Amino acid sequence: MAVRFGVFLPQGWRMDLVEIKDPVEQYEAMTRVAQVAEESGGYDSIWVYDHFHTVPEPTMNTVFECWTISAGLARDTERVKIGQMVTCNGYRNPALLAKIASTVDVMSNGRLLFGLGAGWYEHEWRAYGYGFPEVPVRMRMFRAACELVHRMWTEDEPVFEGEFYTIDRPINEPRGVQKPHPSFWIGGGGEKVTLRQVARWADACNIIGNADKLRHKFDVLRGHCDDLGRDYEEIIRSTSVSVYLLEEGEDPESATALARGGMSYDEYSNRFVVGTADEISARLQPMVEAGVNYFQVYMSRVAYDPTPVERFAKEVIPNFA
Repeated sequence: MAVRFGVFLPQGWRMDLVEIKDPVEQYEAMTRVAQVAEESGGYDSIWVYDHFHTVPEPTMNTVFECWTISAGLARDTERVKIGQMVTCNGYRNPALLAKIASTVDVMSNGRLLFGLGAGWYEHEWRAYGYGFPEVPVRMRMFRAACELVHRMWTEDEPVFEGEFYTIDRPINEPRGVQKPHPSFWIGGGGEKVTLRQVARWADACNIIGNADKLRHKFDVLRGHCDDLGRDYEEIIRSTSVSVYLLEEGEDPESATALARGGMSYDEYSNRFVVGTADEISARLQPMVEAGVNYFQVYMSRVAYDPTPVERFAKEVIPNFA
């Protein structure tokens, strides 16, 4: 099976729009990257994060809201799929979220990749008044939400009464374009809860880590699939990577100076895969051998110059065809 690729858009969360002052132009810069990715013909998908405040710390800077821009991108593009990596379950009632996702799937003519996770960014939770439940509580909420969303997409009159959520025959029409439901992606590597939800409900998973960690997590997922009678091979296995694509002969430390800001090269190269097309391909290959068949790629500074998005499509992606 060929490995597929998606690309993250600069929406502000990773401080990637700060050099553009006009919010309208910030939005257009984000959309421009989406259109470049689509026109390149190399990417299966474009992705956005579900966050309200910047990282590594909250600052007074633009971060565009995930589902609003997903809807906008559905109309600003024509062929590329649109995903969220991943929607924080704690930020929206899951029944409403299922309704929103159904609408975006129709708006995009069936191009939605619906991502869901338990959430982790404490500052956002508290700032927006959601509190910040302990991990076991957040995981119980997440487990219930996975079932509730799935039932909203597959049942005419779903009824659900649980510890956190209750629904009483909500009408969710239209449910979307994709059959039997929008593509359901679950983010996270928790072995007892998250990966079991993947095996039970999801079309795809997203797990972060090196090749050894990924191999272990996929083995755990396979075990859950065996327990539930699910075909492990039908689940897309994705990971997200940050890359800096060098030109041949370019000095890595000098080339990344602007992208790094005040970060040392050693720290930056620990977070980003820095290299030429062949070097990046060689770094990704062990993850493929561990079981990854889908990458979501983040690239610095593409809001100001989307050329690396085109180059990656032409120089790296074909190595995994």
